Amino acid sequence: MGRQNVNGVGIGYKIVKGRQTNQLCLTVLVRQKLTQQALTAENLVPRSIDGIPTDVVQVGELWASQLRTDRYRPAPGGVSIGHYRITAGTLGAVVRDRATGDRLILSNNHVLANSNDAQTGDPIIQPGGADGGIVGQDTIATLERFCPISFNSQGGGSCGIASAYAQVGNVIASLLGSSHRVQVVQVMPQAVNLVDAAVARPLNGEDVLDEILGIGAITGTVDAVLGMPVRKSGRTTEFTTGEILTIDSTVSVNYGSGRVATFENQLVAGPMSQGGDSGSLVVAGDSPDAVGLLFAGSDQSTIFNPIQAVLDCLDVVIG
Repeated sequence: MGRQNVNGVGIGYKIVKGRQTNQLCLTVLVRQKLTQQALTAENLVPRSIDGIPTDVVQVGELWASQLRTDRYRPAPGGVSIGHYRITAGTLGAVVRDRATGDRLILSNNHVLANSNDAQTGDPIIQPGGADGGIVGQDTIATLERFCPISFNSQGGGSCGIASAYAQVGNVIASLLGSSHRVQVVQVMPQAVNLVDAAVARPLNGEDVLDEILGIGAITGTVDAVLGMPVRKSGRTTEFTTGEILTIDSTVSVNYGSGRVATFENQLVAGPMSQGGDSGSLVVAGDSPDAVGLLFAGSDQSTIFNPIQAVLDCLDVVIG
């Protein structure tokens, strides 16, 4: 327990190449699983202790029972956050600026940039306003930049192709029915988006953690495939899992007040989110790799942007 990065020990079955064996061992619980080269000699976990084999298992930072809507310092991914003029969303993860290496907070445009209605330097509070956050005492960051959302202008007549797409879309719409829901509309012209994303600059680097509550540190990215198991950690529904149902999806998302935005190349999973989970990082079910950024959905389905499109738009890296 005296070693850095270790936050627990116990008795368990040794895991080899991802499979549990029948061999009992001393399980060492660590915040983050690191290579031998990244550890000093005194912080390495030996292969055995007094003849008992050891196994190292990553469990992330262990927290006393706190609500995701509480104030966290340092704040991990998966907790309440928001632009000072919105209700609340989810802190997705910490990413790094490609040019400078600076650490930035990743979430949605509609969480950190008030759906385009924000200025660089605006205060970001943790927890979000709906959860009691107050500008000043709870300001954790300032808005750095965002990918603007292009909203559609409704109008125009109908056509056979549009109607066909509408019929397909209405099936999707019947499954997606929350404040951010998929709905098919006729638009002229149609402004197409790829991501709903933004980053904020922490006021103090020590106020944010490079890990997600209940998931741990993210080490990279992976492309989505049909049937892939995924997981997320969010403000409202906390830790949930799902499966990718469709890829390369075109959806129209209702942002309220008559504003609808069309998104292409989106990923759709099963029910794993509710309002307030927007901004959650979607992670592969079997590895610490980011798959996408959750931004819309309902009690039945979840929509998220492919992670590479998010990183490219914001010019950041993760892992």
